[in-house]
Amino acid sequence: MTDSVSSARVFGAILLRDLTVARREIVSLLIRTALQPLLFVTIFGFLLPRMGMVRPGYTSVILPGVLALSLALSAMQAVALPMVADFGFTKEIEDRLLAPIATSLVAVEKVVSGTVQGLLSALFVLPMARLIMGPIPGVTFRHLPLLVLVTILGGAAFSALGLWLGTAIPPQQIGLMFNLILAPMIMFGCAYYPWSGLRAVPVVQWAVLVNPLVYVSEGLRGTLTPAVPHMPIAVSAAAMVVVGGIFLRLGLRSFRRKAIG
Repeated sequence: MTDSVSSARVFGAILLRDLTVARREIVSLLIRTALQPLLFVTIFGFLLPRMGMVRPGYTSVILPGVLALSLALSAMQAVALPMVADFGFTKEIEDRLLAPIATSLVAVEKVVSGTVQGLLSALFVLPMARLIMGPIPGVTFRHLPLLVLVTILGGAAFSALGLWLGTAIPPQQIGLMFNLILAPMIMFGCAYYPWSGLRAVPVVQWAVLVNPLVYVSEGLRGTLTPAVPHMPIAVSAAAMVVVGGIFLRLGLRSFRRKAIG
């Protein structure tokens, strides 16, 4: 029992330390993860509707996708980039590994910290998007518990992805991998269109299901703007659990291998 309490306290202390550092760097975090989504909001949610180039109500489609994108980018980068630095030139991870806590819990703490940072980024983007786009038809918070659940699952899944990327990819290649991963993920993540709209191109509709951003976008769409066509929330949530579990397993394996090496 004593060991359990001690491990919990150490875990909490490390988590508090990471969140304190994140709080001090909150401006750079938001610029890094929220700038691109807010630029898309400005173009597709403010300018194009007023120019009559997109149909009315498109803001209801784009808002959940923008939140999903901000959540995913923040959670993933909040874990992957520090992992590269900690295992690289700073060697800061060595201090963590000396803590009286299981090696796997050190990695899990990073995932929890990344999830929290993803949630903060999404909470920042939501009111900003509303301010830029104006009234958004169909937005509701009646499904708030489901909305919170989907957001946490999405943040956890992308934090686990960040853990795997940050520990499995050589530091000198992490920039290239982000470029190769982020562009297709954003374009084919159903952030700017509903998954059901891809029915016109069935091959693409089924191919994009390998993209975890699809499930976060569709899950937020189903809870935040349920009148917009969306994937069943249960399917989105289950997919995020599976994806998060797979990446967490891969990330823990590569983390332990790198910690030992």
